[in-house]
Amino acid sequence: QVQLVESGGGLVQPGGSLRLSCAASGIILSRVAMGWYRQAPGKQRELVAFSTSGGATSYGDSVKGRTTISRDNAKNTVYLQMNSLKPEDTAVYYCYAGSEYQSWGQGTQVTVSS
Repeated sequence: QVQLVESGGGLVQPGGSLRLSCAASGIILSRVAMGWYRQAPGKQRELVAFSTSGGATSYGDSVKGRTTISRDNAKNTVYLQMNSLKPEDTAVYYCYAGSEYQSWGQGTQVTVSS
């Protein structure tokens, strides 16, 4: 059974940074495409960052240049480093396991506010 547990969210001031973590169990991370998505109130869930099992990455236009997805396959953990945060980055951030798993974590709240 796949389990994805996000952590690292919280309240941060504009211009600040956060690193989110997604601890995965029930999968071999090195073989799985992984992603981060976010959903703000009243908006659709959108892609933040994606990492294929081969190491290719892609980013949503709104976070490109400020965000980095990485993974530690030995720890079965995926990270999302976010810098220069803006109030419009406020959302619940979800970890996603692709490939044959199609599974979501429970989400972690990120609030960017002064």
